[in-house]
Amino acid sequence: MLASVMGSARVLLIALWLGAAVFFSGAVAPNVFRVLRSFQLTNANEIAGTIVTRTLSIVNTGGFMIALLLLMTAFLFRQTTTRRALRAEVASLLALAIMTGVGQWVIASRMLMLRAAMGRPVDEVAQSDPLRVAFNSLHGYSVGALSVAMIAGVVALLLIARRSRPNS
Repeated sequence: MLASVMGSARVLLIALWLGAAVFFSGAVAPNVFRVLRSFQLTNANEIAGTIVTRTLSIVNTGGFMIALLLLMTAFLFRQTTTRRALRAEVASLLALAIMTGVGQWVIASRMLMLRAAMGRPVDEVAQSDPLRVAFNSLHGYSVGALSVAMIAGVVALLLIARRSRPNS
């Protein structure tokens, strides 16, 4: 009974994070920029970037904490899975934790420092400016880190769901 409840809670946690990450990536981030730009504000991208940064912080921090919690509970019911499946689950959860942690506390932190160093909205800084070049590069790394985290999340979800099924 406890194993079943724990398994369901683990599936729910990873599914909730994955849903939030997909919703953020596919709906929130692009639409915040699109809607604010439609008002033709001079600083629409700056406002949108601030909203997206704060929302991504929730997604990354949540992913990091959920991955750690799921890692801590992965070994509680070892007998319900094969050694190979357990290793794959742990590896995917580690990747999720690392990518969301790096995304939040390395990449996003550096992007915020660059925005502050620019002293004005990012869009007002020339594309060739070294700060803007670094910012754009970090943005690409941020997208990549979240993409890898989401792939790891899908793998973890499938493995955790498979393990939590009765008679699996």
